[in-house]
Amino acid sequence: RHINVILKKWRLLSLLFLNIFPSLYIVYLSRHKHPSKICQPITDVMFLKTHKTASSTILNILYRFSEKHNLTVALPYGNHPHLGYPNRFQISYVEEFKTLANKFNIMGNHLRFNWQQVRRIMPNDTFYFSILRHPALLLESSYVYYKTIAPAFKKSKNVNEFLSSPWSYYNMAEKKNMYAKNNMWFDFGYNNNKEYDERYIQFVLQNIEEIFHLILIADFFDESMILLKDVLCWDLDDVIYFKMNARSQYDIQTLNPENKEKVKEWCALDWELYKHFNKSFWMKIQERMDLKTLYKEIDILRKRQNELMETCLLEETAIEDYQVKDKNMKPFQTGNAHIMGYNLKHDLDNKTRNICEKMIMPELQYTAHLYNSQFPFKKKKKFVR
Repeated sequence: RHINVILKKWRLLSLLFLNIFPSLYIVYLSRHKHPSKICQPITDVMFLKTHKTASSTILNILYRFSEKHNLTVALPYGNHPHLGYPNRFQISYVEEFKTLANKFNIMGNHLRFNWQQVRRIMPNDTFYFSILRHPALLLESSYVYYKTIAPAFKKSKNVNEFLSSPWSYYNMAEKKNMYAKNNMWFDFGYNNNKEYDERYIQFVLQNIEEIFHLILIADFFDESMILLKDVLCWDLDDVIYFKMNARSQYDIQTLNPENKEKVKEWCALDWELYKHFNKSFWMKIQERMDLKTLYKEIDILRKRQNELMETCLLEETAIEDYQVKDKNMKPFQTGNAHIMGYNLKHDLDNKTRNICEKMIMPELQYTAHLYNSQFPFKKKKKFVR
């Protein structure tokens, strides 16, 4: 009895100590949440990189994790920037697929999902996840980013004009119009022009649930990072991020209230996808932690993020593309979007500079860096888009 009393007091003191020193709270949770289980980091991961959903930020996280653990990434073949998109994925889109099939650890570049082909590349125990975004926010972002690419967007003056009468501008037979209607549905490998049918929608949702272990929500990005860290048994620093591929605030077009509602009808398949997995996202969180724990971890994540930004960045946050001084760190620009970047401080030691460079390295440059590291015997990779 005395021993039990002492143990209870010790646990109370430990919890008090952890609350006073919150940086140790994450360590405590990871070790005591499931005392009967040994938590091992998951290193075989496939990320379906959907468009305009903060997925470039997640790819940067995956790239950094792969280097930290010396993992092999399934990279695009040759000088291609993606894995065959918008074609349905084929294994031939992956560099060295014949010699490294089922030996890849990480897969995350843009592709149109094709389960039968992806499973030929990745190990059997691979963890599959993706991310979704509210269709209204996604469509506005896509409109600016793909203004000069999607025919439906080219023909209208702005996103509100497009949504006032979308069928006036949209032709389902024109290539690259998948950006203008149900783009997330398309990325998951389904027909974005399919007519609304409840039975069909439920079939697709069930199919996605059977394949994907986790679907994150871009509108709750920090919550998503904490959940991802918890599910994959990763460290907090593994999901620290700087925003990648973010647009200038001057590019944002405000949807009027009527058109926000119209998006739910115009992109009805995406809306059903988002509603379903937004609900399952919060259910996943509820299964794994209470909200107090969630937001305590988010607070720690943001403090650590701010520390790194203060350490690494010359300016306080992201800057306009023309202000980026290192041409090797300039993000790719497309459409009417002005993609922002970062400048590093000049007086960083080599170790810190290496960490900071990977935090800010744009997607195309980081993909080329990994390609040249994994395949040094091949011609140096340079992207042309």
